[in-house]
Amino acid sequence: MQVAILSGSVFGTADMVADEAVSVCSSAGLNVVRVKPATVDALLASQPESLLVCTSTTGMGELPDSFMPFYLELQSRFPLLTKIPFGVIALGDSAYGDTFCQGGELMRELLLELQAEEVLPMLRLDASESVTPEVDAQPWLEQWVNTLTQRA
Repeated sequence: MQVAILSGSVFGTADMVADEAVSVCSSAGLNVVRVKPATVDALLASQPESLLVCTSTTGMGELPDSFMPFYLELQSRFPLLTKIPFGVIALGDSAYGDTFCQGGELMRELLLELQAEEVLPMLRLDASESVTPEVDAQPWLEQWVNTLTQRA
């Protein structure tokens, strides 16, 4: 199975989580394409059979500046991703209340609009509780990979 992994990061933490996802997926025998920088053309060229998005939240619940052009392009071009399984790992800080992990929620909602299929509930990683999000993501990643391989 071909897995496209994308990340949007402010300080590099979401990229570290995405790099860990590459390792977990590769170890499970999945073919991984790290789509970086993220563009719709690069995503579609990777011919994904599944998608994983790792993104931080910044500002007032927005996506990182480096990832926003991808989001807007995906929204405007609207390529249907019908039944492609996906997962989202959202990073945020619960001290920000209503905007906690909102960047991940924006991506999740758009992927659902594009008819992709969420296989596990979005993982929310809280900077107030963890200094090792790439380690904290491992159990969820392993479960996500197991779910994908059972579907294949």
